[in-house]
Amino acid sequence: MPSSEPPARFDQSFAAEYDKRYAKLAPLRDALHLLTAAVLAELPGEARVLCVGAGTGAELIALAEKFPRWRFTAVDPAGPMLDVCRRRTAECGVADRCTYHEGFLDTLPPSAPYDAATSLLVSHFILSPEARTAFFRGIAERLRPGGLLVNADLAADVASAEYASLLEVWLELMKATDQPPEKIAALRLAYTRDVALLPPARVSALVASGGFEPPVLFLQTGLIHAWYAKRAANTR
Repeated sequence: MPSSEPPARFDQSFAAEYDKRYAKLAPLRDALHLLTAAVLAELPGEARVLCVGAGTGAELIALAEKFPRWRFTAVDPAGPMLDVCRRRTAECGVADRCTYHEGFLDTLPPSAPYDAATSLLVSHFILSPEARTAFFRGIAERLRPGGLLVNADLAADVASAEYASLLEVWLELMKATDQPPEKIAALRLAYTRDVALLPPARVSALVASGGFEPPVLFLQTGLIHAWYAKRAANTR
């Protein structure tokens, strides 16, 4: 679930322990998945969904079990994470509805437009605002007109007193991942160096600038914020 680890560190050992490490934070994950399903509930019965940064497949499996005719494309640059996704989807009996692509979004072969896309706890690893906008535009270009994006990221105004207070609560929560104290303490630096922690309104603006209508914030759990947005009509 919420990780501050840059994608380059998602090696085989990290991938193997990922779900276990964040198991105690399952209520955060489950709330996001529950509301994501509600946001996407009106999609066609045989919808095609693009999962960008699919990781170990948590949101894909949650949606696949709720919507038994949907098909999914799981995209992730970390091979070990995608290997876990393959195994988990097979164990859950949904692998026959999944396509897997190891690589970044811009290396995914062209296909028919998707009805929706998810990007959960992914774009905050893109430090450049221009590159982050391009990331969202790459998603928009793969959606049908009016297609939906569900995006979740860590977000906060790091210059505010509210952030200083909330960060202490968040770090207390991260202790549930059973990482050593020095690792938890290192998150303070990671959130200023390895993660583009921006105010929620700024993240929303970046999504919109990537080819979407103004996003709707539908969830906050600690530092995690989640939005949904329709692909804008003028997106190419």
